[in-house]
Amino acid sequence: MKPFIVQVKIIVLAVLICITSCSYIQANDGIEVAGDVLAYLLPATAGGLSLCYKDGKGALQLAESTALALGSTFVLKYTIKEERPNHHDQYSFPSSHSSVSFSSAEFLRKRYGWEYGIPAYAVAIFVAFSRVQAKQHYVHDMIAGAAIGIGSSYLLTQPYKGWRIQADIDTKFCGVRLNRSW
Repeated sequence: MKPFIVQVKIIVLAVLICITSCSYIQANDGIEVAGDVLAYLLPATAGGLSLCYKDGKGALQLAESTALALGSTFVLKYTIKEERPNHHDQYSFPSSHSSVSFSSAEFLRKRYGWEYGIPAYAVAIFVAFSRVQAKQHYVHDMIAGAAIGIGSSYLLTQPYKGWRIQADIDTKFCGVRLNRSW
């Protein structure tokens, strides 16, 4: 039980570091602030979950997929130089908030299953919505960022080598499957 408490403390510390590092955020409303905070919190949660599972390979895959997503995003941003809807700068396409959020969501889905993926995708969608609502990005910026993020994690993430519980639904059967990857 003691190692679990230590892991929870590490996760809480990581979350607090992510939240306090967002002090530069100057938002017009709560939706934009929430989206900005969640854009940091989602990858921190994915990393914290890898720590809880003592899954160093998963943490490495998360880092690689996030690096690929952000690298691709920034290459496109500085190559295309599309102006933002609020006219503040020229680096709208694609959205880095969206790419890192969807990269984390796809990592959680592919590595640990839909029970983590569904809530993570809901958070990623909210992050993308918050950026459009705040007039920081166009919808196509979000779609491109999401595609980059999902693609990077889909390519670089392998399912976790542990026990998994999955729904098993067919036209004549509905049940739960317990399986293990080797």
